Amino acid sequence: MLDDPAAMRAFAHPVRLALHELLMRAGATTAADAAREVGISQALASYHLRQLAKYGFVEQAEARDERERPWKATSLTQEWSDAESTPETSAARGLLEQVIAERALARLAEWQERRMDEPDEWRTSGGIGSSYLYVTPDELAAFDAAFTRLLEPLMARIADPSERPEGSRPVLLTTLLVPLPATGTGD
Repeated sequence: MLDDPAAMRAFAHPVRLALHELLMRAGATTAADAAREVGISQALASYHLRQLAKYGFVEQAEARDERERPWKATSLTQEWSDAESTPETSAARGLLEQVIAERALARLAEWQERRMDEPDEWRTSGGIGSSYLYVTPDELAAFDAAFTRLLEPLMARIADPSERPEGSRPVLLTTLLVPLPATGTGD
């Protein structure tokens, strides 16, 4: 559970999120390869990977030879809680959530630009949906836990490429569970 505001602020950086996502998708990757993939210099990739390592988001992976220094993600998911947080932690969490949401919206815009070039089965499966629910805090927590359990076997495929079925590809799933203010009618 991520609860260090400094770590949250460090993670809430677009380049670091891109590098972390790359390591989750591609597995162990050198700074040079990561730089090419993300579109930045090797020095900048190395700096941001060291910052991610400082806070435990990535670590050095086993190298095939002494010249190679690959990095790997330490976890496939990040979770944080606002329960019993300080104003500093709450502000850092808000920043991190905002940057993640902006990254997800940018990915959605990329999808929308290339959607018509995709096969029918991907066009009909990808996209966005929105629902309004009336739930208690306990029901919302139970829904989130059940949803996470549904994802676990699919997320295991990230770490083990041999588990990925033929024809599978990475998909970004971003969940937003946003309690809305009550209406004037008491809803």
